[in-house]
Amino acid sequence: MSTREFDVVVYGATGYTGRLVAEYLAERCAAGLACRWAMAGRSQQKLEAVRSELGLPADTPLVVADAADPSSVKALAERTKVVLTTVGPYQLYGAEVVAACVQAGTDYVDLCGEVPFMRATIDAHERRAKETGARIVFSTGFDSVPFDLGVLFLQNEGLAQRGKPFSRVKGRVRGMNGTFSGGTLASGMATMAAAQKDPRVLQLLLTPWALTPGFEGPEQPSGTEVHEDPALGAWVAPFVMAAINTRNIHRSNLLLGHPYGTNFAYDEMMVAGPGADGKQMADALASMNMMAVDENSPKPGEGPSKEERDNGNYDVLFVGEDEDGSSLRAAVTGDKDPGYGSTSKMIAESALCLIEDVPDLPGGIYTPASAGGTALIERLKAHAGLTFELEA
Repeated sequence: MSTREFDVVVYGATGYTGRLVAEYLAERCAAGLACRWAMAGRSQQKLEAVRSELGLPADTPLVVADAADPSSVKALAERTKVVLTTVGPYQLYGAEVVAACVQAGTDYVDLCGEVPFMRATIDAHERRAKETGARIVFSTGFDSVPFDLGVLFLQNEGLAQRGKPFSRVKGRVRGMNGTFSGGTLASGMATMAAAQKDPRVLQLLLTPWALTPGFEGPEQPSGTEVHEDPALGAWVAPFVMAAINTRNIHRSNLLLGHPYGTNFAYDEMMVAGPGADGKQMADALASMNMMAVDENSPKPGEGPSKEERDNGNYDVLFVGEDEDGSSLRAAVTGDKDPGYGSTSKMIAESALCLIEDVPDLPGGIYTPASAGGTALIERLKAHAGLTFELEA
């Protein structure tokens, strides 16, 4: 791929998140990053407008491509080392893009949190990706980078300190200040619609092993019931993204050769607080439908304002526990709105990581931890406003 015209093409650059990614890459390049990148989308006119609105150089390359036109997507994949796509729902607009990248031996990163689509892609394309050298990496935004890499960071520290992994890890969201965009809501609605039509989709959504074909581990904590967590001395409630992140983390364990062990158990929940007030808050969180849609909900292409993105943040605690009573804690934090301000940086750095940090990674269908690993952790700490730290 050394002869490819571009290093990274941002497909969906005229959309809400795609614009943020383009803006971030432009800032990185202005600060000295050597990266040949381009913006892609369905409309030349809209691409030109975004280039102008963002104040990008007039010679910033533009590529017209449409998921409904396989020949245009094929041409796009053949011109670049990495396709970075923000065009979702991926189950509606992603299949042709993934297929084109697999055939062309082109790397691919996305923001997919659609487990049935991810499993269908694994089943259809994993063997061919290994043959062509294409590295397909799903979920390189808030779902599931902080969680997938947070578990990896904790387990690596545990291995260094005690020579073995923790058989039980808890992911606990202590703070999350941000909003959903219309694209996230559209993806959730598309997944629910697919589940209503096909019982097999619903079954995939319910199993922790949806993304580990050929392997099933022990029974997992449900993560769906309000309870008082003795490790925190606080009440916890279900976390809306757990159904995505837990699946990716189990796939990471599989792809990395089970460094967390084959008996590994993991769940994610939100921390509500201690005492009676914490119980009341946990019950309230559990009763909320975080993906509910009404006339005030954002439409696809809409999302939080710049002020909301800049004022956003998140804080996730990971607690490793073992039968011998030993434990370890690590925290991952982000300095922007999780879904967009931080996500736009995470997906961009994930694409750059494939090119610059892990060029010898074989082809296949990956998670953030199994593709970028510690190199991606260091890159996110250096450039994307994330922290990974042990806690006492």
